[in-house]
Amino acid sequence: MMFFLYPAFKELARTGYIMSDESSIEAIITKHVLLNALKYDGKAQVGSVLGSIMGDHKELRPKAREIKPKVVNEVNRVNAMGIDAIKTETLDLGIDVSLLNGKHEEKKGLPPLPGLDGVKVPTFRLAPFPSGPLHIGNARMVILNDEYAKLTNGKLILCFDDTIGTTKKKLDAGASGAKFILPEAYDMIREGLEWLGVEWDEEVYKSDRLEIYNDYCQKLIEQDNAYTCTCTPADFKKFKDGKQPCPHRQLRVSESLEGWRKMIDGEYGEGDAVIRLKTGMDLDDPALRDPVIMRISWAPHPRIGNVNKVWPMLEFSWAIDDHLLGITHIIRGKDLLKEDYIERFIWDIFKWKHSEIMHHGLLSLGFKLSKTRAREKVKAGEYSGWSDPRIWSMQSLEKRGIQPEAIRKTLVDMGISMTDVDFPYKILYAENQKIIDKESDRFFFVEDPVMMEILGIPKEEYIAKPLVNPLVPTKGYREIPIKIQDGSKEIFVSRGDFKTLKSDFRGKMIRLKDLINVILDSTRDERLFARYLSDDLESARNKKAKIIHWVDTDPKNHVKVSIMMADGALIQGFGEKNLLSCEEGQLVQFERFCFAKIQSVNESEIRAFFTH
Repeated sequence: MMFFLYPAFKELARTGYIMSDESSIEAIITKHVLLNALKYDGKAQVGSVLGSIMGDHKELRPKAREIKPKVVNEVNRVNAMGIDAIKTETLDLGIDVSLLNGKHEEKKGLPPLPGLDGVKVPTFRLAPFPSGPLHIGNARMVILNDEYAKLTNGKLILCFDDTIGTTKKKLDAGASGAKFILPEAYDMIREGLEWLGVEWDEEVYKSDRLEIYNDYCQKLIEQDNAYTCTCTPADFKKFKDGKQPCPHRQLRVSESLEGWRKMIDGEYGEGDAVIRLKTGMDLDDPALRDPVIMRISWAPHPRIGNVNKVWPMLEFSWAIDDHLLGITHIIRGKDLLKEDYIERFIWDIFKWKHSEIMHHGLLSLGFKLSKTRAREKVKAGEYSGWSDPRIWSMQSLEKRGIQPEAIRKTLVDMGISMTDVDFPYKILYAENQKIIDKESDRFFFVEDPVMMEILGIPKEEYIAKPLVNPLVPTKGYREIPIKIQDGSKEIFVSRGDFKTLKSDFRGKMIRLKDLINVILDSTRDERLFARYLSDDLESARNKKAKIIHWVDTDPKNHVKVSIMMADGALIQGFGEKNLLSCEEGQLVQFERFCFAKIQSVNESEIRAFFTH
C-alpha cells in the first residue's frame, strides 16, 4: 500500500519532533489523531487530540485557535477509515505506537488470598451441576478458583454437584424450568474446563457419596438437630411467616428417625416428607428458618439409576463435603449467601473448622444466563445446539473464535468483588483481538449488497492488491483482479455504505479501497451511479475521500458469505474470491465488518461465526 506522506513526516517519525512550519503542523496533527484513534478503538476525540498536541509541542500553544479546525477535519477523516486502515496508516507512516503505552492504568487482578495461616495445602473446589455446559457466568467462579489454586500452589477438586434437582413428577410433566442432569453435560463441562486451561487434581461425584450424606443426616436427627416434617409447603409457609414452629418440630427423636426410615425405604412419596435442620423459626431471614436438608425424588439418575429415593440439598451436602474433602477456601457467587449460614451452622454442630468463604458478584449479559433455559431452547429447536452463540457456553465461544486466554484475563482483571456487573464483553473482545489480530487474514466483504455502476474507466483491467494483514507486512498482498468492459464496471457495496453515500456523498469523491477514486453522480432505486476520477490514493487523501469496501459483481470473482452473529441472526453478503483459500476453523477479518471464524468452505458458500 502507498500513503501520501506529509512533508517532513519522516523526520517526525524518526525524532518525534520537527519545526512548526505548515506541513510539519499537519504531520503533527496526523500523528496525534492516529494515535488517539488507536487509543479509543478507532474514534479519535478532538479535545483529547488538542491536549496531546499542546502537551508535546508547547510552541504551538499560541496557534491553538488556528490549529483546532485542522484537528477537527483530520479527526473526521481518520474516524471514517475504520480501525484496520488506521493501524495500516500508522505503521506505514512509521509512527511509534509504543507512545500509547505510557497511559496510567488502574490496578487490576486478584487480591491476596485470605485465610492462609496454618494452611499447608490451600484446597479449592469447582461444583458444577451437570445440566449443561459451562457458560460465561460459570466461568468467573471457575477461573477465580483455578487462579488462586495456581497462585498458592494449591489443590483443585472438580466435584460434580450431581444430586437430583427436581422430582420425577415435574420431569414427567415436562415442567418449565425443571432442573435435571443431562448425561452428556459431564463431558461438556470437562471439555470447557480443559479449553479454559483449568487443571484439577481430583474428580468427585456427589452421586457416589449419598450414603455419607444419609449417615450425617441421621446423626443430626439423633442429636435432635433435625426432624422429619410432613407439612405441605403451604402449611409450613404459614408457620414460617409467623415465626412459629410446625407440630413436627416437637417430635421425639425416635419419631423423626422412624419418618427418616420411611423416606429411605420409599414408604413416603415425593413431597410427602422432608428432613429439616433446626436453625430456628425466629430468625430474621425467612429463608433460614428450619430449611430442608433432605427431600424425596424418584427421578432416575443417569449414573446410578433408581437406587436412591432421598437426596441432599446443596448446602447440606456441601457442609459435609467441604469438611471431608478438606476444602480450605470456597469461592462462589453472592447468590449463595444463604448457603454460608447453613454450612457454618452444621460445621458448628459437628465442631468442625470453618472454611474461608469468598463471594463474587454476578455477571449479566442483559439477560439471564441459565443452562436449564438453554436446554429447553435446544430441545425445542430454537437453538441449533449447545454451541449456539446465544448460549455463551464455552463450546459456543470456542466456535466463535474467542480465545480462552482472553476470557481468563478479562475475568482475572475484574478481580473479586461483591458488586454485580454487566459482563464487559467489549473488554473481552479487545483482549481477544490482541491475541488474534496478527493471525487473522483480511478479506473484503459486503453485507446485504447493493450495486454501483461506474462509467468512464480508462483501463481494461485492474488488480487490487490489499495487504493480507497490515500488521504482518511479510505476509504480502493478495490480488483481486477485475475486468472492465467498454469503460464500465459494476461492483457491490454494502447496504450500510449505500445509505450513507445516498444521503451524504452525492457529487463527492469516494475511494474504492485499494482500487480507484470515483465521484458519485446519482442514485436510482437500489442502485448507485458513479464516474471514474483517478487511481492514486494521494488524491483521495487530499480530498479526505470516504473509503469503502467493494466486491466484484462477476460471480467468478465473488463468493456468497453467511455469518452467524452473537444474537443468532444470520448476516449474508458477498466476499472476495480469495476466501475460498480459507480452511475450516481459520480466523479471519472481514474488513470494516467483523472478525470471524470460518465454519465451512465450498464454491457455493462460505459459512462463518461472528467473533467480534
